[in-house]
Amino acid sequence: MFESTVMDANKLFEMALGLGSGWKVVKSEMDVPTRQLKIWLDFGVGSQFQCPECGEYCGVHDTTEKHWRHLDFWQHKTELIARVPRVDCPDHGVRQAEVPWARPGSGFTLMMEAMVMLLCQQMSVSAAASHLGETDTRLWRVLKHYVNEAHAKKDWSTVSRIMVDETSAKRGHRYVTVVVDAESRGLLFMAEGRGAEALQAFAQEMAAHGGKPEQIELISMDMSPAYRKGAREAFPQARLVFDRFHVMQMVGKALDDVRKSLLRAGADMQGGLWALRGNAWTRSEQQLATRHALCQEYPKLGRAMMLREILQDILADEDAQSLAWWCSRAMRSRLEPFKKVAKSIREHWDGIVAFMETRITNGLIEAINGLLQLAKRLARGFRSFENFRTMAYLKASHLQLNLPTV
Repeated sequence: MFESTVMDANKLFEMALGLGSGWKVVKSEMDVPTRQLKIWLDFGVGSQFQCPECGEYCGVHDTTEKHWRHLDFWQHKTELIARVPRVDCPDHGVRQAEVPWARPGSGFTLMMEAMVMLLCQQMSVSAAASHLGETDTRLWRVLKHYVNEAHAKKDWSTVSRIMVDETSAKRGHRYVTVVVDAESRGLLFMAEGRGAEALQAFAQEMAAHGGKPEQIELISMDMSPAYRKGAREAFPQARLVFDRFHVMQMVGKALDDVRKSLLRAGADMQGGLWALRGNAWTRSEQQLATRHALCQEYPKLGRAMMLREILQDILADEDAQSLAWWCSRAMRSRLEPFKKVAKSIREHWDGIVAFMETRITNGLIEAINGLLQLAKRLARGFRSFENFRTMAYLKASHLQLNLPTV
């Protein structure tokens, strides 16, 4: 009766594991107090296995005992143990045979890896590790395998318009450069730093994805000298685009500088900080009233606000002549901060006009950055840039993951 029960249990495990031909469950032990289950697998005498190099069936040379973590059975942490054969191939010599329930080099079964990937897409890696009773290091290995495999297969042969921006990787002013496809809206590439080297690294990476630097027609980015240098060197034929967000950022700072100069001169501008910042449609009625009163009381502030509002309207159009008129008006405004903005616009003229003509904006990257911040939270406690990049690709690169189904 006892032997029959053991045989039935082993047969049940064989069915649940879906073992390939030639493999069977020969032993199982359940430790109820520690909630652990061990299952031993073995193959029959005279079995042959495929050479991993050529696929030919060969005889067994010797075996090595290996262990794999499997999905829990009945809330018991389950471990598979098997004598894994090494085959003696006439053409390739002695090679480690593959087993049907796990990929080579992994300490998890395929089904367990599928569970790891599912959990890590929904919670932080550390939380998933705690839930599974594993170390986060082991889970990171699984994540990197499937994410890197899927990212390596991404086709960049049709990418022609890209957006480049920076985002923080960790506290302490550590930044990374992100490159996004302006058409598919997927994250293409991440590199440490925010200099010319990041764009050069992306150009070099294109060949591995079926692309080439010459196919990039437009690059939307900020006015960083480092990015401009990298774009000129890596993509000399591409047209640079500086969108209105960065221009309005400059003019917003100029308006704030005018406000601060008035405060230093003794102006009473209580409530002026938030009343003057932002667009009219984002301010409350009280803030709009404060803005109007301050601009009437301080003509210099009124001129600054007028220049800011006019420039915003001009950038919403495609009239480069109006932009040239604005620069002339700003130079005659007797407002030094706005003179600096006018000079900067003239220095970056081609890129700003390119935005007015193409309407390509880095606004999409703000949404991508939101996903990257989520990736940072899911990779909570990550100890390397590589871990952060892995999670970022998983969340924002539209990957086709080749996850196990057996």
